[in-house]
Amino acid sequence: MKLHRSLGPLALIALACCAPAAAPPAKTAPAAPATTSTAASAPATSAAATEEPVKEPEKKEKEPEKKKIELPRGGREIFPRFRLMGYCGTPGGEPAMGRLAGDLAKKAKAIEKLGAQYARERELLPVFELIATIVLGLPGADGKWRRRVPDSVIDQYLKEARAAKALLLLNIQPGHSDFITEVKHYEKYLREPEVGVALDPEWQMHGKQKPGVFYGQTTGTAINEVAEFMAGIIKEGDLPEKALVFHQVNGTVVKDEKDIVPHEGIALIKGVDGLGPAPTKVVTYNYLVKNMPSTTHAGFKLFFDEDTANNNKLMTPDDVMKLTPQPEYIMYE
Repeated sequence: MKLHRSLGPLALIALACCAPAAAPPAKTAPAAPATTSTAASAPATSAAATEEPVKEPEKKEKEPEKKKIELPRGGREIFPRFRLMGYCGTPGGEPAMGRLAGDLAKKAKAIEKLGAQYARERELLPVFELIATIVLGLPGADGKWRRRVPDSVIDQYLKEARAAKALLLLNIQPGHSDFITEVKHYEKYLREPEVGVALDPEWQMHGKQKPGVFYGQTTGTAINEVAEFMAGIIKEGDLPEKALVFHQVNGTVVKDEKDIVPHEGIALIKGVDGLGPAPTKVVTYNYLVKNMPSTTHAGFKLFFDEDTANNNKLMTPDDVMKLTPQPEYIMYE
């Protein structure tokens, strides 16, 4: 609000003064003429001579460019410099829900040791794949058949991932929710340079499907939606490249994969999740990567328990690296 001041009118008073008439002036002798000075005037000083020289503006030193945020082990792009390898899991779910639980510093050392056998001509970039949205066998309070781990869990995993100079991928098992809703829930974490996403389409339920009874399904369009959202965060924060994995257990869980398009700042990875003995896993891998878009990177998943049932042997790093194309992302659960 502005405050105004009002000024009152001023009264002007005119004073009339009466003076007596002046006497006529007396006659005087004429004044002597003024003497003309013969002294020379001092010359005027030149303005140019007295002005100080104009100083040129000081040149400011060019400020050094701000260093861009990089990946945990350097650089801004994941491929082809790095090969990703890690463990998947969630607290309280070991071993059924993966090995990434318990002493995370100890798990990081195990990843580092095993990952060295996969790096080959590349550098290793370890991965913590935390199952952040977990599918449930019951509808739950909101009827979505899923629960989310609390922020305190993600904070802990992010802290340990940073200590290990690793990526943290938030794995999404949406149940009767959907991928984009779940991914947006974790937006504040996606603004961190180390954090990416892993989608589990087999747990994307539809209609009256129950998790564990039916395989779920997603589409290329749904994957694009997530990629576009992540790309926007990357652009806004000038962040390094992020990994976006979509797991695929068979040929039915991803429809219209051909519709997936590249997004700036996104390293898209197809993680083939075939279960069972080595020969079966190899057949599944060959089938699912056959028509994979050239902009998608190949990934491979191994299961400590399911793959070794009935006395089957877990594939070795040498076995995995004989696959064509060579996986650029290897995950153990």
